[in-house]
Amino acid sequence: MARLKEKYKDVVSPALMEKFNYRSVMEIPKLDKIVINMGIGEAKENTKVLQSAIDEIKKITGQQPIVIKAKKSVANFKVREGMNIGLVVTLRGERMYEFLDRFISIALPRVRDFRGLNPNSFDGRGNYSMGVREQLIFPEIRYDDVDAVRGMDVVFVTTAKTDEEGRELLTQLGLPYKK
Repeated sequence: MARLKEKYKDVVSPALMEKFNYRSVMEIPKLDKIVINMGIGEAKENTKVLQSAIDEIKKITGQQPIVIKAKKSVANFKVREGMNIGLVVTLRGERMYEFLDRFISIALPRVRDFRGLNPNSFDGRGNYSMGVREQLIFPEIRYDDVDAVRGMDVVFVTTAKTDEEGRELLTQLGLPYKK
């Protein structure tokens, strides 16, 4: 597992240093963390849905998710303050690189009609956000065990200062963008 981090470090550092003319190795942007977020709106009626989603996200990431509770009551959505409405997992270190490797090499190629990621989904500070429509693209999830298809958001948080630096870092790491 330690080799994954070194593999990415050896590939990315020299290319970015040359392209952006960094004077110090410390200026090179790095992948800081990967945040996976899953909204579970139907958990307010059925508590089994929440447990099922927790099990799925735990299989995908290898880490226990945090259950997010509603901060405010919203009558239109039939949500009261304190209800469980989502899950979030923050991956750092080796688990982050392991997830990144599985995501790029296994999960993305399993997406139906995949033509590349949208290169415009950056936030202005070098962080990239994307949505995954179904959890079935991950090999850890068996089709027979799924009670409902759920999507999730995946956010790649970098130390880059601009979108261009962040895009180049994630391209060097292997994320396939549309041309």
